[in-house]
Amino acid sequence: MPPSSQSSPSSPSPSSSFVSSAPLSRRTALQAAGATALAVGLTNLTATTARAAGAEAAPALVTYPRPSAMPTNTSFKVRVRTAPDGEWQTLDIWRPQLGEINPTTGSSKIYNSSLAYFDFQGSVEIEVTYLKGGTTKARVRPDSYGIKPEVLGDTLRFTLDGPRNVVVQINDDIFDCLHLFARAVEKKRPAADDPDVIYYGPGVHTTADGTLLVPSGKTVYLDGGAVLKATVIFRDVEHAGIAGRGVLAGTAGGGALVENSRNISIGAVTVLNPNGYAVQLGEATGVTIKGLGSFSSKGWGDGIDVFCSSNVVIDGVFMRNSDDCVAIYTHRWEYYGDTTDITVRNSTLWADVAHPINVGTHGNTDNPEVLKNLHFKNLDILDHREPQMGYQGCIALNAGDSNLIKNVKIDGVRVEDFRWGQLIHMRIMYNTKYNTSVGRGIQNVYVKDLSYTGKPLATCLLLGYDAKHAIKDVTFENLVVNGTVIADSMKKPTWYLTTDTIPMHTNEHVTNLRFLTTAEAEAAATS
Repeated sequence: MPPSSQSSPSSPSPSSSFVSSAPLSRRTALQAAGATALAVGLTNLTATTARAAGAEAAPALVTYPRPSAMPTNTSFKVRVRTAPDGEWQTLDIWRPQLGEINPTTGSSKIYNSSLAYFDFQGSVEIEVTYLKGGTTKARVRPDSYGIKPEVLGDTLRFTLDGPRNVVVQINDDIFDCLHLFARAVEKKRPAADDPDVIYYGPGVHTTADGTLLVPSGKTVYLDGGAVLKATVIFRDVEHAGIAGRGVLAGTAGGGALVENSRNISIGAVTVLNPNGYAVQLGEATGVTIKGLGSFSSKGWGDGIDVFCSSNVVIDGVFMRNSDDCVAIYTHRWEYYGDTTDITVRNSTLWADVAHPINVGTHGNTDNPEVLKNLHFKNLDILDHREPQMGYQGCIALNAGDSNLIKNVKIDGVRVEDFRWGQLIHMRIMYNTKYNTSVGRGIQNVYVKDLSYTGKPLATCLLLGYDAKHAIKDVTFENLVVNGTVIADSMKKPTWYLTTDTIPMHTNEHVTNLRFLTTAEAEAAATS
């Protein structure tokens, strides 16, 4: 792997001032960044010789340097090669930091962890060596991928034939582990002097005030070896975004902020330890977040928070956060309006604190709002740890502040053994710490193919507030808890409730709650 380099960014607009390592002109800076990026890409690109016009189908591997100024971790050595016999390349290791709350004192303990990433097409063989030694167990997560590594002492190997975000866990250590992002090769990299691109080549970059305001029509491109220590802001703009494989690290605010903007795309960059959320959306529409990675260890270190926004797609993200991974709300601060048509899919969520998914806490008591048409599909939830009963739930629908939550579809969610909390939590609430009124209700929730594998569950809660603030029309189809399909028709003592078998507690303000097998749901749909 070539040595890391410090490069200066191109100047995006007069509104932002940059601190660079050398006083280069805009043109010189662009050329230097572009040349460095091209050299990195060519040096670290391994591909079989193209024998036909379809060269893009050839196996390929792209690795990226970690700037020497960025901290590393020394628990793992990682090598990768195109399968079956490409040249081995050693990956640089980054140091994400993770948090855990002491339930007795409330203090937070910070752990150093490991991250490596690369791009490929075809298939690759990965070799991971645990440098601390003493390996007795090795696990590659999510479990749903079915990856069973070959283990030889402290070294393990496995093969990937498609993009995957995985966690390599040694001896059940969930903090001193390796997070590995194996992404698809970028289809198109912009030129460094493209007038529509704010280009950052390999190296560490800062701005004078810790922010980067992006104009309409501009894309911020972070090369895979680039680190930007600035919150990227899209405010009152359209048709703009972030792309590349670089890192937003240690930002004074969150990673990216999208306010009163439309048609914004955020790509497969990685957010490390921001002071705030990885991404915050407020009064935004037409936002796509695809391939983002996020790690946090500080208080209120949410992943993606959505306020008063519509037509948002969150796809293929990996979130490991010290607060909610994905939170969906209506009004808070200066944001107003309903939140509608939000999709979260094909992603992996790990909450070291609070919820993997949280919906509905914040809203507008004076002018009540609605959260509707929410779809969560094909997700792996790897952990949830929250001692506070009011903030539990791998999936939590918590209607407060006169919010109404309706038309929610949860489809194909796999939950692995988690440390502390509940599988499902639905509640009409009046949390006086955050709310000024009780939520209006939760209506029309369909949960299909939700599975849990792990230790016996703590009791899940479905709680309406009163007859006027109720939970109505909730259906579970093919809910599987430790291999048992939970259905109203299942074999059990006649005096038992179906919810006893999960276990789940519901109160008298939950109406039309059903548990169906897949066959029963299909029969009902055709009748």
